[in-house]
Amino acid sequence: MSSTNRRSFLARGAALATVPTVAVLADGALAGQASAATLPDYAPIPPSALGPAVNAQGYYVGRIEKNLYWVTDGTYQAAFLTTREGVVLFDAPPSIGHNLQRAIDEIASANGVSNRVTHLVYSHHHADHLGASSLFGRHVVRIGHTEARKLLARDNDPARPVPDITFDQRYTLRVGGERVELAWHGTNHTPDNVYIHLPDHHTLMLVDVLLPGWVPFDSFNLNEDVPGSIAAPAKALSYPWKHFVGGHIGRLGSRQDMVVYQQYVDDIVENVKKALVTVDPTPYFTKYGNNVWAAVKEYQAAQIAYAAGPVIKKYTGVLAAADVYTASTTFIILESLRLDLGVDSQVHA
Repeated sequence: MSSTNRRSFLARGAALATVPTVAVLADGALAGQASAATLPDYAPIPPSALGPAVNAQGYYVGRIEKNLYWVTDGTYQAAFLTTREGVVLFDAPPSIGHNLQRAIDEIASANGVSNRVTHLVYSHHHADHLGASSLFGRHVVRIGHTEARKLLARDNDPARPVPDITFDQRYTLRVGGERVELAWHGTNHTPDNVYIHLPDHHTLMLVDVLLPGWVPFDSFNLNEDVPGSIAAPAKALSYPWKHFVGGHIGRLGSRQDMVVYQQYVDDIVENVKKALVTVDPTPYFTKYGNNVWAAVKEYQAAQIAYAAGPVIKKYTGVLAAADVYTASTTFIILESLRLDLGVDSQVHA
């Protein structure tokens, strides 16, 4: 086990140890408790998907370009820009938590610059990316999309203060001689997810779309707008950038990562279209009769297997966890093609 994986395993084990026991069987065993012998095996993770080792405090901080840095705990990511007026922080994942300031302190001390966070840019409203926002106090200027302010006001979470500055389409943040271009190009992962471009640092940050080196998380990253999310890579590639911050997993991304991810999604779309016209529903509805949900469940399972199988085979060893989450992503894309785009939607004769 590598030092990165070992530290991550130990950290997660310690967190799990704090979870209360909910159900105990008469013989003292946890209800539903898994064991190594009963858990399924998955394909090995390609070394190219792994990032640098975290330190003893559970984080890694490194330079992206010039005075732009990133920090990760191996699962989540944030970034920060040091300026002559203070630090601009991009997202504040609670899993990194106080290590965000420790990482900033480390870089500021080494470079003789201010460690005071003056601005916090929100990629989108989700708690797993903003839940440590309140650690930086009330005097930090928070910036996000107009919809982020509405959603955060609705959620009323004290850990995620609403942004002080909002924008609808574009906003240029200028701090300490630095420039950050923020833009909204339509909904994708969420209605408020924005493109964060640092042109002088050749970097784009777009969270919960591309997870460099990995397939999307369960059910296509839980994207709220599937067509918008399918279109997002092309919009990202229209920017000039070399470095990519995706918000998750342990390494930065490249343009080639985005190209591979885009092709992965395109392959699923193409195979789903084939499955919709190839897999015959007759056997499923014949067997289950008036149990319509059973028929639909098994019919869609066959469509998903038809569409996902070749993609899993193609990307195993290329993208991490291709065999873990491709099927669930395929289901979401299948439903979107049917319901959002009307693919294979036929009017009854």
